[in-house]
Amino acid sequence: MHRRVLSRVCCPSRNSLFLSSSFSHSYIWRRTITNAPRTVDYESRYAEKLKQRAKERGLSVEELKAKAREQEEEAKKTLREAREKDRENKAAAAASAQGNARVSTAESTSPAPEIAKERKDSSPIKPLSSILNIPKILSTPHTPEQISALWNAYHLSRSGGTGRGFICASIPLPLYERMSSIGGKYPAFVVPLPRPKTTEELKEQEGKEKVEGESDVAYEFYFLQWDFHEAPAIPRAVEDPFLPPKRTTEDGKMNPHVSTVLFTPLQEYKLRNSFATPYMVLTHYTDLTASHGVVLLRGEITAGGGEHFLLSQADAQLLAMSIQKFYLWAEGKEGGNEREGERLLSLFHEKPEEFKWEELLKFASWTL
Repeated sequence: MHRRVLSRVCCPSRNSLFLSSSFSHSYIWRRTITNAPRTVDYESRYAEKLKQRAKERGLSVEELKAKAREQEEEAKKTLREAREKDRENKAAAAASAQGNARVSTAESTSPAPEIAKERKDSSPIKPLSSILNIPKILSTPHTPEQISALWNAYHLSRSGGTGRGFICASIPLPLYERMSSIGGKYPAFVVPLPRPKTTEELKEQEGKEKVEGESDVAYEFYFLQWDFHEAPAIPRAVEDPFLPPKRTTEDGKMNPHVSTVLFTPLQEYKLRNSFATPYMVLTHYTDLTASHGVVLLRGEITAGGGEHFLLSQADAQLLAMSIQKFYLWAEGKEGGNEREGERLLSLFHEKPEEFKWEELLKFASWTL
């Protein structure tokens, strides 16, 4: 219809003045309607649902609204307290990091100098709800073992069914709490990855006198950094837009903070500091700890272009194992040789002049 009106306006006739005026007024009227502010009365739209919810709980609509506001204020208060506690933990971690050792190459026998106190890599966390259908898991009974099996199956199906680019695991809550508490106290460390010599290098050594202490394995050092993020809300089996985020369960349990661990080659970190590229990011998802007592670990390896990744699957698993080796401290007087990892991590931060690279290499000589 508009095309006809425009055509007749452009071709004058005895009715052109009338048509032109009609079109102009029509256009102005439509623009006025379009630009008019729109308001949506959500209370009227959801009135029936509010009445039904109030009836189910034996309350009036006004009482239901008042109760929802109280819950929202309580949730905000809990969140403020959690954020304040998080700031205090980070301040304490920054203070303890003042004695951090600067890391040098493996050949250096001098004490490790001080490293940077903070590292602020961008590490956006993908929500767990975008990976797993949490309401569906909660709507039917699932054991921690079943959730772990689902978690592993999902990641094995990635990259065309090869699982390349990811590692995953499930961690019991008590073990995670022990590791994360040490990670908050000693957030930075350096771990070695074994690099066996190639066949050509070994052939070149044949017939040559072996230098005392020389090994057939070289090492590449990786810098690791813990960081902690806001604790997730308690998930619900049925999502309800009228309810505020749930921070505690009926028996008073809360989810702990989500944490990440970034791994970067030491040489790159020395050159670029906080701008260094993380080769892998470990994320500890704590969404299901209050309900199932399990933490879901996801390791995402940075892609290097095409089907290439900056780390192999084996190297990624070794780096993930280093967290357990140095941050899962034995309780009480248990542990034996496992106490060596605790001792090395403490020396690195508290007495860097006593830290010895040779001891680190000897303790960290592990394989899959």
